[in-house]
Amino acid sequence: MNKISKKLAAYFIVSFLVLETVLMMYLHQNIIHTRVDEEYSRLLASGSNHRNVLIDHFSDETITHILLMEAEGDRGVIITGKNGKVIRSSDEKLETLLPSLSFLQNPENQYDQVVMPNWKDSPYIVSAHPYKVDENRSGYLLMFQSSEPIERLVGKLNFHFGLAGGAIIIILFVIYSILSKFLTRPLIRMKEATEKLSEGKFNVSLPVGGNDELGELSVAIRKLATDLERMKKERNEFLASISHELSTPLTYLIGYLKVAMRNELTDEERNRYLSIIAEESNRMKDLMKNLMDLAKMDEMSFTVSKLKFPAQQFIEDIYRLVVPSFDLKDVKLHLVCQQDFQVDADPVRLEQIVLNLLDNALKYSEENTTVRLEIAKEKQRTVISVKDEGIGIPAEQIDRIFEKLFRVEKSRSRTFGGSGLGLAIVKELVEAHGGTIEVKSESGKGSTFTITI
Repeated sequence: MNKISKKLAAYFIVSFLVLETVLMMYLHQNIIHTRVDEEYSRLLASGSNHRNVLIDHFSDETITHILLMEAEGDRGVIITGKNGKVIRSSDEKLETLLPSLSFLQNPENQYDQVVMPNWKDSPYIVSAHPYKVDENRSGYLLMFQSSEPIERLVGKLNFHFGLAGGAIIIILFVIYSILSKFLTRPLIRMKEATEKLSEGKFNVSLPVGGNDELGELSVAIRKLATDLERMKKERNEFLASISHELSTPLTYLIGYLKVAMRNELTDEERNRYLSIIAEESNRMKDLMKNLMDLAKMDEMSFTVSKLKFPAQQFIEDIYRLVVPSFDLKDVKLHLVCQQDFQVDADPVRLEQIVLNLLDNALKYSEENTTVRLEIAKEKQRTVISVKDEGIGIPAEQIDRIFEKLFRVEKSRSRTFGGSGLGLAIVKELVEAHGGTIEVKSESGKGSTFTITI
């Protein structure tokens, strides 16, 4: 997680610094150019004013007055005549710059201009203002502006921009610290939580996030922890129930086998014990079949291949298959199919559903009672109901009967048999068809299971 934090800091700081550098360079150069342009404009304006006064009142007194006005401060002035000869200057040191001003020998320059604009390489910027009083009195009025004020301005700008740059870097690190606290620290805690989950420790604590991606991730991890804990609990209950379900018939098998192996038993007694062993073996086979169906259900591997087939033929085949078992227990199975129609379902899976419901009805029905099997068509859908007159289901337990391995009365599991898997498988198969299953029951009066596909 430290790598994410460092990458976040690096990307953020580098991106911001590049943007800051570009903007500050632009502002820096723009301010300097604006300031230099202002100096050029002021220098040209002053020189133009002096030149106009000189043309209107050309005399030694006027020249002296102009020189006095520019004798102090950062400026200077030189007035030349024909052929670049110096008439007067405010500072003799300025005259040393004249040889570099070749334009003085060119009489065609008749407009004001800045002739030495490069303030970085020269101590002065110079503007030239041509004048002409008459044929004998003409030349240039040269204005000199020291470049030191501009250099001082640039120095101050460099200092303040450097100070601002340093302050921005400090602010960036402060922002990074805040981002690290509000972004990377929750991620670190989530990483630690997932590591605990991988170790089987589901009691993870994460802060409640906001309405953003981090908050959603925190909620998802907490939900994952809850689901994993529930799945672990269900797995342990499943294994405990399966262990119990398998150990019970195995215990009976081993016990009755030992009894059946006794030499002193009569053939009748041995056959009776062998029939019990066969019964327990069949019970184990049914249990293993249900367990295989349950495994498919957990793997979501139930496949449903729908076909159209006649309802009457389908339900009569099931009736003929199960009616002998009902007759052996003296339970009457009553079939109701008032009209024939086409059923759109998987015939194998639908048969499995109905057989499970009939098996339950037979197990929990007493002798001389009736089980009603009915199939009908309602609003283009197939409705199958199985109604018995058995022990019924307590109202507070109806919502749980479709849970895996749940039995209404575990204490009577030996009496009625069953593993608590049949109804769970029925519900999954019905839902795989896109259908629904409903149950109505009253304790001691029987139950009615209705599926709609």
